[in-house]
Amino acid sequence: MLDDMRVLRDAVAEYRVAATAAGITWPERAEPPGGQPPGLVYRLFDVDHVAEQLTWIESQGWHLQRLLPNGGWVMPWPTDGGEALENLSFSIGTPFPWRHQLPLFHFDVLLYTFVLAGEHEGEIWRYEIAPDARDPVRAATSLAALFTEWTKGIAADVVVYNDLNGWLQVGDGARRDIDMLLERVPDLDPLAFPVSMPEQPLLRARQRECGVDMTCIDRGFDCHEELLDAIAATRASLGT
Repeated sequence: MLDDMRVLRDAVAEYRVAATAAGITWPERAEPPGGQPPGLVYRLFDVDHVAEQLTWIESQGWHLQRLLPNGGWVMPWPTDGGEALENLSFSIGTPFPWRHQLPLFHFDVLLYTFVLAGEHEGEIWRYEIAPDARDPVRAATSLAALFTEWTKGIAADVVVYNDLNGWLQVGDGARRDIDMLLERVPDLDPLAFPVSMPEQPLLRARQRECGVDMTCIDRGFDCHEELLDAIAATRASLGT
């Protein structure tokens, strides 16, 4: 869903306060604001509008800085159409057209996207970047919901500051991050956090709940190949 802008600003501000208190050095406009989306965004993702909530996040100047859990960063507006579309190559079985999402947060092994149109507009979806991944799933119903979960994770000492790299990390280094998250259900939503969850019952239940095509998930490789073919055809038609 699309957050009220005041709710989103408050949720991000609360995350910033919590992250800073944990040890993160938060920049002050470290680079020029991102402004409005370039025309390429509309062509690539086949949409006629871009939500104010997404434009606001992109305008904060946090691009490529490791401010999010597990050293994640905000991805800038795409300038390379081919790369932007290839980033969606693991989004099999989504309940919305695969092009109607923009890569927004990158966590090295996971990609979070913002859904741009339709009844799922404003939702945040996550994809593991792995050859055999079958885990497309909604990470949060909205941007504000996502930042709120991360703030709660810091408060619960599930997300902690790592002195070695200067990032926030999920887990204390002694136990598996997924185990720490699962112990705190329902107070925390583990799927909001950028950790791998292969074959977890919670993952499969959430996929069914949010409308993932489970037949496609079961088909695995074949469904992935069909998506790759669709991406290649789209790239060819757009000349990217």
